[in-house]
Amino acid sequence: MAPQGLFIGLMSGTSMDGIDAVLVELSDGQTHLTDTHSQSYDPALRSQLAALAAGDIDSVDKLATLDRAVGLEFGRAANALLSRSSYKPTDITAIGSHGQTVRHRPHGPIEGRYSLQIGDPSSITELTGITTVADFRRRDIAAGGQGAPLVPLFHASQFGQDDQCRAIVNIGGISNATLLDGSTVAAGFDCGPGNTLLDAWIRRHSGDAFDADGAWSAEHQADETLLSQLIQDPYFTRAGPRSTGPELFNLKWLDAQLNGDTNPGAVQATLAELTAFAITNSVQRCERPPEALFICGGGARNTDLMRRLHTRLTAMHVRLGTTDELGLASEWVEACAFAWLASRTLAGQPGNAERVTGASGPRVLGAIYPA
Repeated sequence: MAPQGLFIGLMSGTSMDGIDAVLVELSDGQTHLTDTHSQSYDPALRSQLAALAAGDIDSVDKLATLDRAVGLEFGRAANALLSRSSYKPTDITAIGSHGQTVRHRPHGPIEGRYSLQIGDPSSITELTGITTVADFRRRDIAAGGQGAPLVPLFHASQFGQDDQCRAIVNIGGISNATLLDGSTVAAGFDCGPGNTLLDAWIRRHSGDAFDADGAWSAEHQADETLLSQLIQDPYFTRAGPRSTGPELFNLKWLDAQLNGDTNPGAVQATLAELTAFAITNSVQRCERPPEALFICGGGARNTDLMRRLHTRLTAMHVRLGTTDELGLASEWVEACAFAWLASRTLAGQPGNAERVTGASGPRVLGAIYPA
């Protein structure tokens, strides 16, 4: 049995908008959310991280400096979370830190496959005085997997229900889905773009970090010709295991398919429709389509995106909801997952679902940095 007690989960997704920190109590196989904290990156740090992820920075010194800087930011986020609570560092069993993904390349020759997350865990341990578990993805990749998605076992433990087929879909920068047959992981995969293209496009045209509530996309109709082009990308018909990132779905990818006279608002609406398509197309291709689909992540707050998903899912006779109705607030699910994965690591229990990632078997994930 995995350790019970208090854990902290730290998460920053591919959107690089900041750090989500959660304090959770693990007991009786369930995750109980105790406190939360969200901390934005300093704009200068975010800009450097984006440049590193895009390949515009190619320097060992810069990589090492950013690794240290992100580790300190993660440690500060954990300390800020604790300061809001009545707990001390000695009350916390461990921190599970996902880190900040700056490159995800799980394909090609085996010696060239990797997924790189930065955020020096030694700095987190030193700053907080709490044992930290980090570097969750590389062991799965070493075992022949793609290192993603890593949340399906957590989804199964929290959201599975006997005699029901459910989909749990996280819409972060990239969207990923877990198909649950009861409490069994039937399938899992990255669907495709989530918020990453939507955020990048509005940032280019207005400077806003994201399209709040999907207000801009809601004002426009999707360009069906452009959408038909975008969904021809081979990724959308690729069989699993399947994971991706901004290395594929980025503005260069989009620009290559745009007609110069396309209205920017129509493009934003088309990108929202693309995200909805990526999700529904993925779950529709499963052997047993879900009866209900529950959203978590930042996309759950995008009213226009949820409307587009509802339209597509209604035609499939699939009910749409969020994980809030299942007992875990949608915006904190991924951070909770890495607290839970840390408990698995400490107990010597596997954290990957090998049928999802393609690994040769179950593996204990992550490295432990003792306090």
